[in-house]
Amino acid sequence: MYADAETIRRILTSTGDTWAVVGLSTNESRAAWGVARVLQRYGKRVVPVHPKAETVHGEQGYASLADIPFPVDVVDVFVNSALAGKVADEAVEVGAKAVWFQLGVIDPEAYARTRRAGLDMVMDRCPAIEIPQLG
Repeated sequence: MYADAETIRRILTSTGDTWAVVGLSTNESRAAWGVARVLQRYGKRVVPVHPKAETVHGEQGYASLADIPFPVDVVDVFVNSALAGKVADEAVEVGAKAVWFQLGVIDPEAYARTRRAGLDMVMDRCPAIEIPQLG
């Protein structure tokens, strides 16, 4: 219900290649670090968004989505579910085209708001698992 195959394919293949990864830091043991690396291998520009604004995988980090000085196509969310809705609302505000909530990140109200705003959205899935399956 929150991740149909058509929407997943569209986000991964034609929505755009600039992905803001919220929660991405230099901590290599975190899932965001590995997923961002996979996205890069598939040609995505990964923009770290983390309060520390660290450079990760060669890309300058930003403290918030609003701080990114260029358009972002997809916002990939690695924060806990209680904080994810605020990030989805910020994605709408900055003009992103899609929001992707990672595995275990679930907020049905945020999903509904984001879809009403006209953005594609996937919830409780991982693009690093989905993208190799596109063929």
